[in-house]
Amino acid sequence: MNKIIKGDEVIVITGRDKGKRGLVTQRTDADHVLVEGVNTVKKHAKPNPMKGVVGGIITKTMPIHQSNVAIFNASTGKADRVGIKQLADGKKVRVFKSSGEEIKAA
Repeated sequence: MNKIIKGDEVIVITGRDKGKRGLVTQRTDADHVLVEGVNTVKKHAKPNPMKGVVGGIITKTMPIHQSNVAIFNASTGKADRVGIKQLADGKKVRVFKSSGEEIKAA
């Protein structure tokens, strides 16, 4: 079970975008996530009239390693760690480490 999934609100804890918050839009692989508004780069694109691509400078969101983000706990207003707790019926749920309350799935 992944501790950070699509739809979670996360906060960047290290790097040039430290302190920024955003929603996870997708997991690119086992270790990287795309967070909207975080780790954006400018990319120079050549025009390609065959594909209908207009050239110029485009802003693109790049993946960030999941160890550089932490889930945002709205009740405390801070970053928090994620734990996994098994319920009585055998189902696993994600919980905040600080309070033990369940993380609502997006």
